[in-house]
Amino acid sequence: MKAAFVFPGQGSQSVGMMNGYDHIPSIRSTFDEASSHLGMNLWTLAVEGPEDALSLTINTQPLMLTAGVAVYRAWRELGGAVPAVLAGHSLGEYTALVAAESLSFADALALTRRRAQLMQNEVPPGEGGMAAILGLDDDEVGLACEEAAQGQVLEPANFNSPGQVVIAGHRAAIERGIEAAKARGAKRAILLPMSIPSHCSLMKPAAAKLAEYLASVVITPPKIPVIHNATVEIAPSPEAIRQVLVEQLYRPVKWVGVLQALARDGAEAVIECGPGKVLTPLVKRSVPALNGMSMGDEASLSAVIEALR
Repeated sequence: MKAAFVFPGQGSQSVGMMNGYDHIPSIRSTFDEASSHLGMNLWTLAVEGPEDALSLTINTQPLMLTAGVAVYRAWRELGGAVPAVLAGHSLGEYTALVAAESLSFADALALTRRRAQLMQNEVPPGEGGMAAILGLDDDEVGLACEEAAQGQVLEPANFNSPGQVVIAGHRAAIERGIEAAKARGAKRAILLPMSIPSHCSLMKPAAAKLAEYLASVVITPPKIPVIHNATVEIAPSPEAIRQVLVEQLYRPVKWVGVLQALARDGAEAVIECGPGKVLTPLVKRSVPALNGMSMGDEASLSAVIEALR
């Protein structure tokens, strides 16, 4: 069975998220490696929290990178095959590039921490936000954003599955957008617990600073193809990868398009590689022919290995 691996991003974290992986040596060694690089105990943060520290963007981004890399290394250690193609949701794209050996783990840790700092510094807490709009057509969500912006920024940020779009922008515009979406027939519109408005034009200044940092980061051609969620394409060169990582900060995550591209590439199964099960339910909703599986603990990791043999 041809398998694609996808890596979760910010939003999949939770206190205790690594509890189901206690007995795999490469899991702990990966966390120890990352903790040494960053000067903080990531394992304790993942297993014990506290929640407020876990949810800080500057902690969450390198932590989710570490978790995804750890599970991928465990997969390979336990005899799992090299996947045919990779993708990552937002931040998860960095994990995919590490798995593809395009970006070193050490460089990715420093890079995701820098990315988080830039994003956190760009929009002060309370001034930005994100909201999930459920049960409304993509075009209608776009019109609701245009209607509610009123001179501020409000844009579709994540096209996660048909009928599930996340919007981002100024906090006041987000609140107006929620009401506009409901008026247009949305089943639900929920303010998300995130003060950083990712994947919208408010992040363009942060993206410019990230471009400066990325210029000195070593990126090599991936050994496994990576489909990028801002373009729904495989970047043809290391320089193109740098550019798409910059654009990713202010362009929407086209996750439905990524899943469709994986199916067109011949993938039969999409494996969520990392803690949680945020991406797996999106697979069938977006491409019914694809089989979605997750590896949220040691037992499910072993089950996926057996299923793909």
